[in-house]
Amino acid sequence: MRRQWSRPWRAKSPDEASLGNSGSPQSSLQRSSDAQSGPVLVVHGGAWAIPDNLVEAHLRGVRNALAAGWNTLQRGGSALDAVEAAIVILEDDDVFDAGRGSFLTSDGRVQCDALLMDGATLRAGGVGCVEHIRNPIRAARKVLDESPHVYFVGDGAERFAEQHGITLIENSELVVAREIEHLQEAQRRAKAGEQHDVFAGAEFAGQDLGSHDTVGAVALDGRGNIAAGTSTGGTLNKTPGRVGDASLIGCGTYADNEKAAVSTTGWGEPFMKLVLGKWAVDRVAAGAAPEESAWEAMRYLKSRLNGHGGMILLDATGRIGLAHNTPRMAVGYRRGKEEFVTVKLES
Repeated sequence: MRRQWSRPWRAKSPDEASLGNSGSPQSSLQRSSDAQSGPVLVVHGGAWAIPDNLVEAHLRGVRNALAAGWNTLQRGGSALDAVEAAIVILEDDDVFDAGRGSFLTSDGRVQCDALLMDGATLRAGGVGCVEHIRNPIRAARKVLDESPHVYFVGDGAERFAEQHGITLIENSELVVAREIEHLQEAQRRAKAGEQHDVFAGAEFAGQDLGSHDTVGAVALDGRGNIAAGTSTGGTLNKTPGRVGDASLIGCGTYADNEKAAVSTTGWGEPFMKLVLGKWAVDRVAAGAAPEESAWEAMRYLKSRLNGHGGMILLDATGRIGLAHNTPRMAVGYRRGKEEFVTVKLES
């Protein structure tokens, strides 16, 4: 028998912002796990200790991504189209760790990963360790649509992208001054044997939470199909060539019309070891509501590997699951006239 999950979410002020004609933020959240007809879009901009002075920039970025993806759905676009459109906005916003503004590798370069997956066909396309592509999610879409393969990395991914109409750019176009400073500080602290908390924020000082700003989206379109996508610049001061969970099927991204769509964010290695995205999706298939599955995934991540991060889940009936075990997570959803955006959720 399929279990029903009715526990309401509670969002903490002043971290939330709910828009539209759906009543209070509280009532909006309480209904979010119910089945819905029509398109649904969910977007995240990373789960980490977002400091107070960056909250509004994160909320604004999520709203802009929701607007782009929702406009695509309203024009009759597919779930894949909407996910791609939303993520492009976040890749172009240097507030987030994806595309321009990404964290730098230990040698001072941007290396990005991205994956897009279609729940109707189980087709997927991914790229890893790309350095000369402005929007890695667009390259991932090319792999999904125009290649029999699933994943390309490095030079091969960039050659494939260029051969299929994507203009390559200089890596320097993806680098911002803020991240040069962050890299220098991280390397100074590492040399001194100190923990690097440049993004932790004063109220979270001393907590080993680092900073994770991966972006992602999941969508349900008018045809009843779901899709998922995730894009990231990885971790600060990472070894060149490192690939995290975001662009690996089942770890950071997955979509199956018969189960659910998921995008995760956080420290990638624990997600990879647990194949956590697929773990959560399979729980939905077994009868758990997406909200229940998302929060249980966060508890499992913490108890099993002391991992931290967040995830968004969406099934083909339009039920949503949002969860994180970090101090904050930039996240929002849109369906009908209802829009909700926040940086803090509570189970």
